[in-house]
Amino acid sequence: MKDIRDAILAGQFADVGGLEVPESYQGVTVRAEDADMFEGLTTKEKDPRKSLRVEDVPVPELGPGEALVAVMASAINYNTVWTSIFEPVSTFSFLKRYGKLSPLTKRHDLPYHVVGSDLAGVVVKTGPGVNAWKAGDQVVAHCLSVELESPDGHSDTMMDPEQRIWGFETNFGGLAELALVKSNQLMPKPDHLTWEEAASPGLVNSTAYRQLVSKNGADMKQGDVVLIWGASGGLGSYATQFALNGGATPICVVSSPEKAQICRDMGAELVIDRNAEGYKFWSDENTQDPREWKRLGAKIRELTGGEDPDIVFEHPGRETFGASVYVTRKGGQVVTCASTSGYMHEFDNRYLWMNLKRIVGSHFANYREAYEANRLVAKGMIHPTLSKVYPLAETGQAANDVKQNLHQGKVGVLALAPEEGLGVTNPEKRERHLAGINRFRGV
Repeated sequence: MKDIRDAILAGQFADVGGLEVPESYQGVTVRAEDADMFEGLTTKEKDPRKSLRVEDVPVPELGPGEALVAVMASAINYNTVWTSIFEPVSTFSFLKRYGKLSPLTKRHDLPYHVVGSDLAGVVVKTGPGVNAWKAGDQVVAHCLSVELESPDGHSDTMMDPEQRIWGFETNFGGLAELALVKSNQLMPKPDHLTWEEAASPGLVNSTAYRQLVSKNGADMKQGDVVLIWGASGGLGSYATQFALNGGATPICVVSSPEKAQICRDMGAELVIDRNAEGYKFWSDENTQDPREWKRLGAKIRELTGGEDPDIVFEHPGRETFGASVYVTRKGGQVVTCASTSGYMHEFDNRYLWMNLKRIVGSHFANYREAYEANRLVAKGMIHPTLSKVYPLAETGQAANDVKQNLHQGKVGVLALAPEEGLGVTNPEKRERHLAGINRFRGV
């Protein structure tokens, strides 16, 4: 990989295609043999640093419609946390199922799983049938892997029965020196961003776009009041930016004064520090406290001058879902994904059915939505929310930061890039947006 990396660092992108692809590369993996290593432990006790390895793995065969990308930088998403602690199921069950689809997909069914659903890098090689991209192109990747052999996916690719999340439900992900992607996952790298900045929006930015902006999600309009849980985190930080850009009023729910200040720096005026307010939506492990839902609703009305949220941007899941359903205005909607605090949601259905509210499920984004979300980043209208960057060798620590909620925004990982700050090809545009780009750094 040294020759490929050196050519990229020298800006000799056109030469990359003529270089030999090595037989192996370094990737961050989990191994099937470790799938029971956390047996008997609670979710809180499971440590990604013990399961995530950095090791040499063989370069996969390149198939039709696919590309090999030299990964300069990647990022941590919560799906890598789930993979690392083998919850809610081991991802090797996904790889095994995918491997049964065709002789080509059988490559993914291995005793190791190269993880990661974000990247920024340079195309090294393309397979037969790839016309839109060539070796040397600077790219980012969205994480939708889809076969599109069924009619179900042709109006919305997320509805395809063979839709998967690359690097989570497929192998050869982005936390590595090389990655294997379908060519229709590729998008132009924003030219004013560094490798690590460009790698960080992918999954969360696209997910927030579909969930909040797209007609497939909340279809947010000007003037909407939007309650955003975890508004300074990976998903929430993009939802906050989309709400502000789209003429909505975000109510940012955070857990510390530092996170509250980040939201204010983004332009949000209405912020709730849930720890300072002392909300306890569950009185014990099995019982919710509706009085706390009402207290939250009263706080929201105090901030908005009497209005309830038109949209609740939900992703914590079990811990907050009952409150989310309660505080949504009559006829409003809760749009949900992720469920990082637990998948088994409970809520009082009287507040849903009698007030004509809706619950909308949202999962990642189709290619068009991902492209539009990336386009907004490239235009400088949406900024990366990168706060900290680790080298590939310390990916386990990076994932643990995300699991323990010790981070703000996104946590990046350098792959082939030897240091931060590389990859900018439009410094003039960067200078115009520097304050927004660096808003989360060092926080």
